[in-house]
Amino acid sequence: MNRFSRLGIAVGLMLSGLAACTPPADTPEVFEKTLANGLKVIVKPDHRAPVVVAQIWYKVGASYEPEGLTGISHVLEHMMFKGTDSLKPGEFSRIIAANGGRENAFTGRDYTAYFQRLEKSRLPVSFKLEADRMRNIRMTEEEFAKEVKVVMEERRLRTEDKPESLTYERFMNTAFTTHTYKNPVIGWMEDLESLRLADLQTWYEQWYAPDNATLVVVGDVEPDEVFALAQEHYGVHEARDLKPHVPATEPAQTETRRVRVQAPAEVPYLLMGFHAPNLTSAGADTWEPYALEVLASLLGGGSASRMRRELIREKQIAAEVGVGYDWSTRSPNLFLVDANPAAEMSVEDLERAIIEQLEKIKREPVTADELNRVKAQVVASNVFERDSVFYEAMKIGGLETVGMDWRINEDYVDNIRSVTAEQVQKVARKYLVADKMTIAVLDPLPIGETPMPRTPGGPEDDVR
Repeated sequence: MNRFSRLGIAVGLMLSGLAACTPPADTPEVFEKTLANGLKVIVKPDHRAPVVVAQIWYKVGASYEPEGLTGISHVLEHMMFKGTDSLKPGEFSRIIAANGGRENAFTGRDYTAYFQRLEKSRLPVSFKLEADRMRNIRMTEEEFAKEVKVVMEERRLRTEDKPESLTYERFMNTAFTTHTYKNPVIGWMEDLESLRLADLQTWYEQWYAPDNATLVVVGDVEPDEVFALAQEHYGVHEARDLKPHVPATEPAQTETRRVRVQAPAEVPYLLMGFHAPNLTSAGADTWEPYALEVLASLLGGGSASRMRRELIREKQIAAEVGVGYDWSTRSPNLFLVDANPAAEMSVEDLERAIIEQLEKIKREPVTADELNRVKAQVVASNVFERDSVFYEAMKIGGLETVGMDWRINEDYVDNIRSVTAEQVQKVARKYLVADKMTIAVLDPLPIGETPMPRTPGGPEDDVR
């Protein structure tokens, strides 16, 4: 993954200089089985420590939400901790803690997932509790009212009171005109205000089912025992025979789009994005996403990257700069660049300097030495992530949930190493162009001045 500053859009790269870094030769085998009710169970044994991570991934997230119901997946995630027919509100978490474990959940654009990390003998506790709330949560108006308010406050703190996050939200709403990637995961405030308990109950009944989920277990376990345990606890639920959700196709962008946001902030902020393929949409050109990942690292991955070296240290045009790209999304995504101008520099100066960097890589192929260094960074990051049972489960569950086979990750290192300088130049020329570009600018207001509440509108509408 490439480093993308401040917004948390991508995971940071590890240290460079590890050109000889290779995946462990004794990479554990992965086992999978699909229960009769459609639940896919994937197990990766890792016997280095007597711990286990269990994650249940549901194929539903913000990109599944229709207009008027944005944020409902995230609110439901909160309600999943508020009790079932047999558990009181908060009891799930108390039981996991009493067994020495840690648990939490997260909602994304393409999924909702719940996880527990426990000593290996406590895995049955995780399965019993998680299988129970797959179909048996109890929602009350009282708990619903509380949690919606919690989510609204979360939105205020994480988005409305954070100018760069607010800018990112408006940027996505401009870059995407049809696809639901235009909506924030946490939802628009007006949708949260109008959300009803009945909406939540319907959403839960529709999407939380064994044939819409993947159970991933990584740790000190035996596969056959995990499969038997899954059958015991999850096998009792009936399949819902859900039809696959097909997201709207985003029309091709044909001109540069711009949006300006005015909010209280200390410094200006620039966010640029270019429509780019994910691994699924790349078609026969399956090398393109890997070349884009190398390109992102080349431009902004670590202190030795081009933009950080030239724009921050040498020319002192930028105070911060980051580049990010994620090929493992359910739908085509964006290649992103974000930056703050240095003191005495304008956003316009910064934009010109970034465009100059992009044009340079289109004109001049990257040298062999630079390409090898960058590929070593990307490979090292992937290898170090494999040292964590939690992130191993994350990669497996994430790929499966967005419709990609988890085995893709097994070929990741080879695919990165096979990227050529010519391919990096080709994807830069093909995707980093004005017709595919959206630019958002944060114009700082004095600290303490309150911007007007957001109202949905065209891409030129400002937040004031």
